[in-house]
Amino acid sequence: MKQMKATTLPTDVYLSFVNSLFGNRGTLFTGVVVHVAWCLIVYSSTGSTFYVGMSFAFVAVFLYRIYGFRQYDRLDRQALTRKKVADVERAYVIGAASTALMLGISSGYALLVLENTTVALTCVAMTLGTMMSIVGRNYGSRHAVDFQTLGCCVPIMIACILTGEPHLALMSLLLIPFGLTTRSMAKGVREFLYENVIASREMAIIAGRLDTALTTMTHGLIMLDGEARIEVINRQARDLLSIDPLLDIKDLDLLDVLRHDAANVPADALRDIERLAEGKLNRALLRVGEEQHLEFSVSHRTDGGVVLIFEDVSARVAAEQKILHMVRFDSLTGLPSRGHFGELANAALARQGGKLASLVVIDVEGFKHVNDMRGHVVGDRLLGAIGARIGSACADDCVAGRLIGDEFVLFLTGSDRNSLERRIRQLHTEIQGAYQVGDLRLVMSMNGGCVIADAESFAMEPWQIKADLALNDAKVKGNGSLVVFRPEMDARYVEEQKLRTDLRQALEDRNLHVVYQPMYLPDGSQIECFEALVRWTHPEKGMVGPNIFVPMAEEMGLVSLITKFVIEQACRDCANWAKPVPVSVNLSVHDLQNADIVGFVTETLAKYGLEPSRLHLEVTESCFMNEPVAVSAILNLFRQKGVTIAIDDFGTGFSSLSYLNSLPLDIVKIDRAFVRDIGSDHRRLKLLRGIVNLSRELELKIVVEGVETPEQLEIINRHHIADLVQGYIFSPPVPADAIAGLTPKTHLSNKASGGVRRRAKSSDTRSLSAAS
Repeated sequence: MKQMKATTLPTDVYLSFVNSLFGNRGTLFTGVVVHVAWCLIVYSSTGSTFYVGMSFAFVAVFLYRIYGFRQYDRLDRQALTRKKVADVERAYVIGAASTALMLGISSGYALLVLENTTVALTCVAMTLGTMMSIVGRNYGSRHAVDFQTLGCCVPIMIACILTGEPHLALMSLLLIPFGLTTRSMAKGVREFLYENVIASREMAIIAGRLDTALTTMTHGLIMLDGEARIEVINRQARDLLSIDPLLDIKDLDLLDVLRHDAANVPADALRDIERLAEGKLNRALLRVGEEQHLEFSVSHRTDGGVVLIFEDVSARVAAEQKILHMVRFDSLTGLPSRGHFGELANAALARQGGKLASLVVIDVEGFKHVNDMRGHVVGDRLLGAIGARIGSACADDCVAGRLIGDEFVLFLTGSDRNSLERRIRQLHTEIQGAYQVGDLRLVMSMNGGCVIADAESFAMEPWQIKADLALNDAKVKGNGSLVVFRPEMDARYVEEQKLRTDLRQALEDRNLHVVYQPMYLPDGSQIECFEALVRWTHPEKGMVGPNIFVPMAEEMGLVSLITKFVIEQACRDCANWAKPVPVSVNLSVHDLQNADIVGFVTETLAKYGLEPSRLHLEVTESCFMNEPVAVSAILNLFRQKGVTIAIDDFGTGFSSLSYLNSLPLDIVKIDRAFVRDIGSDHRRLKLLRGIVNLSRELELKIVVEGVETPEQLEIINRHHIADLVQGYIFSPPVPADAIAGLTPKTHLSNKASGGVRRRAKSSDTRSLSAAS
């Protein structure tokens, strides 16, 4: 190691060296007593007063040094600057060097002046003996060692040389290696001290940093030896385990501490902590309080011990539990969601047993109407009320859940089929009826489909399919019906799926065809328009009605393809007719969900060179229910291009009269329901005439659909109800190649009028006869 200098040492290390000079002060007192006694002995032996003076000098230097020591004790060592430390060292060196110099002078005086060999020998022995203590006391200061060595040796060497004795002079030169050895020894001690001071300081820094890290870290840390005794524990670990921070637990068994001093750690958590401490478990999530969870991880040490690191994950566990609850339970009704319902159903089956089990799917009838008319807020509150009633109606024998939308599901077990079905019907009855939603009283019906089978065969997916099949039948019946699944429903479902596949194939192969039903003037004298109607002839089943395959196409998302097929076929046929008679095509609600249909119609008209006025587009009232503004905008685009717009099946929907004023309509087609009993139901006739008068006030053309009997036609003509008549009274739908053979039907109109007049006359005659 290079020679250390005070100017290169760190101040704190330099101070520690200087501080070592002021230790072991008892030697100072021993030294001054010995030195004074020695001087007095020499004086008594030689009578030389020089040594009396030296004794006083030793006392004076001793007092000076004691004063310096006292002054040093009063200093604030932490506030000392490097310069002040150097001043303290200098004052000490002066005192120590003065004592050494007086010893050297006393020995040289004895050799040179007294010429007393015995006294000279004792003086040199005293001086060299004192030099031996230089290393042990003054190693901390290079200057103290150097000056004391010089102070002792130089006077003796000078005295030996001045005696003129060559042998004595040569012997005095041996003090040089002696002094160098003393200096080297002091240097070695000083360097060793330096290394230890630096190492201690670094260890203190590391220990301080480690202590800070352990104290401020958010994780708890416990270091255990191979016997599970605590070696290190930080403050966070004490806080998390509720251990008294003032309790000394070092070298104590961790489990004993937790049992006696950590009241919040339950027994099951203690067992897991024991397994962690033994290294049998690497990770664990433990519940140590009502709502406190700690997650532990273990690191193994080479000496057989372990380090436990853990943190409070209560917030994370609470969040995970909340997320899990949100996944498992429906936020609107509080009932289990579909996935969790299946788990609960299996658990109930294992717990309750029973030979039979039942899965019930319930649909809220007319819920869409509530949403449309009252808004989604009311709809959501209604679902919440229904969920609450279902939850309260279900006892321990029933598991309830929400599937999706307005569908709910129940699971029950039992031993007897009849009693199980009675319980299902009881629940079905209890959840129907009136619901109070805010200020509204809503009377709701629930259609239900259920499957009852052996409990051992329960599986959520296939059972739900069967319950849905039964529910479809219940929806057809309506009015809160409950239908139990029958095996033939399964076969019908398979058949329906095959029919869906065949329909998709028929669309791809363009195996659908279009027929046309004429619309006559009320007197049957002329055809004014044809309605294009799609038909499907199945290769195996024959004719499949549009009331079957059109709703199926809507569910499959294929109805727009059918619409485009009919529009293109109708435009092609219409362009080839001899007379410029318009053709009318129906649009579904799916066709009006975006404006693409406008572009398609425009391109088709241009493709076949057909005037836009010859194309009539019919829309039903259901098209306006969800997005009336968007549908109205699309219809206005058609009007701008010259296409005629008709409203079909008028009078069967909601708020029909408002549509007459708000939508861009040209024609009103009155549904057959108003014509069916027109001869016997005078109220219906009045309602029909009122609709007609209102429509004509709005300059709309009237088409009456479903006219089938001469009596209906006669009444329509008598009251001037229709501008056009469509129905089997004049003609059923016919293929395109049969249109040319259609003729006027005036004879039907005349026959209808005559028949009515004859019945009226006969009635009058019978009335007169009866009166007479």
